[in-house]
Amino acid sequence: MSTPFKVDIDDMEFVFFDQLQVADKLGATQQYADIDVDTYKQTFAEAKKLAEDVLSPINAVGDRQGCKLDAEGNVTTPEGFQRAWAAVAEGGWVAPSANPDLGGVGMPKVVEVGTLEFFVSAAMAFMMYPGLSAAAARMVEAYGDDSYKNVVATKLFMGEWGGTMCLTESGAGSSVGDNRAKAVPSPDEEGVYLLEGEKIFISGGDHDLAGNIVHLVLARTPDSPQGTKGLSLFLVPKFNFDFESGELGERNGAKVVGIEHKMGINGSATCTIAFGAEGPCKGWLIGKEREGITQMFTMMNEARIGVALQGTATSAASYNYSLQYARERVQGTKLGQRDSEDGRVTILAHPDVRRMLMTLKVVSETSRSACMRLAFMDDQVRTTDDEKVRDRLEGRSDLLIPVLKAHLTDLAMDMASTAVQVYGGYGYTQEYPVEQLVRDAKIQAVYEGTNGIQALDLLGRKMRVKNGALFMEWLGEAQGDLKAGAEEGFENQTALLGKAIGQLGACAMHLGKVAGGGDIDGAFVHAVPFLRAFGTVLLGMEALDQARVAKRQLDGGKETNLLKGKLANLDFYVAHLLPAAIAYAKTVQSGDRSCMDEYLFAAE
Repeated sequence: MSTPFKVDIDDMEFVFFDQLQVADKLGATQQYADIDVDTYKQTFAEAKKLAEDVLSPINAVGDRQGCKLDAEGNVTTPEGFQRAWAAVAEGGWVAPSANPDLGGVGMPKVVEVGTLEFFVSAAMAFMMYPGLSAAAARMVEAYGDDSYKNVVATKLFMGEWGGTMCLTESGAGSSVGDNRAKAVPSPDEEGVYLLEGEKIFISGGDHDLAGNIVHLVLARTPDSPQGTKGLSLFLVPKFNFDFESGELGERNGAKVVGIEHKMGINGSATCTIAFGAEGPCKGWLIGKEREGITQMFTMMNEARIGVALQGTATSAASYNYSLQYARERVQGTKLGQRDSEDGRVTILAHPDVRRMLMTLKVVSETSRSACMRLAFMDDQVRTTDDEKVRDRLEGRSDLLIPVLKAHLTDLAMDMASTAVQVYGGYGYTQEYPVEQLVRDAKIQAVYEGTNGIQALDLLGRKMRVKNGALFMEWLGEAQGDLKAGAEEGFENQTALLGKAIGQLGACAMHLGKVAGGGDIDGAFVHAVPFLRAFGTVLLGMEALDQARVAKRQLDGGKETNLLKGKLANLDFYVAHLLPAAIAYAKTVQSGDRSCMDEYLFAAE
């Protein structure tokens, strides 16, 4: 019995049309007024078809075959990847929200995120290639020199070229300021820099999917200070090219010298790239000198949203695979019945299996709405003329990005493991798809800033912006939503959510006092549990919002299983998942810092 891949287009459309009301709200803007409901639905249907028919079949193949590197530094991707790349590029799926003048489609960002979830659910490793290409294109579009940016951005958005981000170096890891790669002005060509150094863990560092690869590389120019303030950003192509036509020239001195053999995402080429080791490596400055880390954070923020979406996609795939399997797998009888052939049932009848399926359902659906809401904020920022609204939405996005990147990817690992549990022993075998989900999902908590780093960013930066105004504003809005929810018939659920939010606020005050008293270590020991409490509450608020929308439709006479399921989601969330927020809050407020005792972990 195999489990086919399916995406949940009905729930995605519920979030898009009913919960967030994207079509109505963006239809009132000049930028998106011409896009009607039928166009959106046709777009989603085409994305579903691509995910299920083209991308899903290459997922297991990519996992088993992996990537291969030849002596010339060229990477060969697994069977079927080239055909899939062509389908993604030809359909305009590399970056549907990109400017049509640069090869994009001009769709809202929330459409891009909603459809991207389908694709990542189908083949996460493959989607690393177009995902990074789109992020690189936006960087070039925003900061690149006029002499090359339109050509490069267009090639990337259209899938003719691929792109990467090159930060990490051996020994430096997450400490980007320790990077040693250098860039020296060429004595022969004005505007050209010669790069030397090595970058590791570069996703999509080479492949056979596109005609050229554009690396965005952090390096240090002469006389630049140490640390992140001394880093500049450079455009470094695999093949040099004509700035006007984009026509390719000779090969540049950026060579892949190794690919990692990883726990998962084997179809994604994770490369070590040597710059200038076997001949001159030309690069062109992006923006101004010593502004590289600021520019790169733009790309990293987009990447962190993308990784949060990967977490959502993993949870969705875990749920959809598990549900299909549970509907078909016959095993045992209902509790309390005698064991007989006539009384045998599918595992869907067993209470613990239903508990696991409900956990998968609630996590995947609330994660989806949280990610799409974040993307919708971006659309609203770009379409509003109200500066106060723009500032508020940008601040909210900054606050939530580290929470969602970390929390949704931690949950994804849990959900993939839960899917294996639903399958039982079969889930642990490669015959079925869920064991790959576990291996693929783990990297999400590691790259684009480990989840511990996200917690440090939340506590050390985002919570301090404007003396905590971003968090207090979110807190105030959440209280307003709880009041409205109680008035609509959700008194018990909002009361429980209110207690959790109260504990979250108390945690913030406690940590502020600890850090303010000079015990920085004592505060940051609790950064991760604080983030987890925040993330748990955040998804609880999504469950409440969805239940409120569903109840209004049910009260209006529209009765579907999807809508009734939203009410059940909220009940299940506050009973089974929300209590974790209280537990995390108790940890934070315990004040325990025993792990910082100096004698621990010391050599005898």
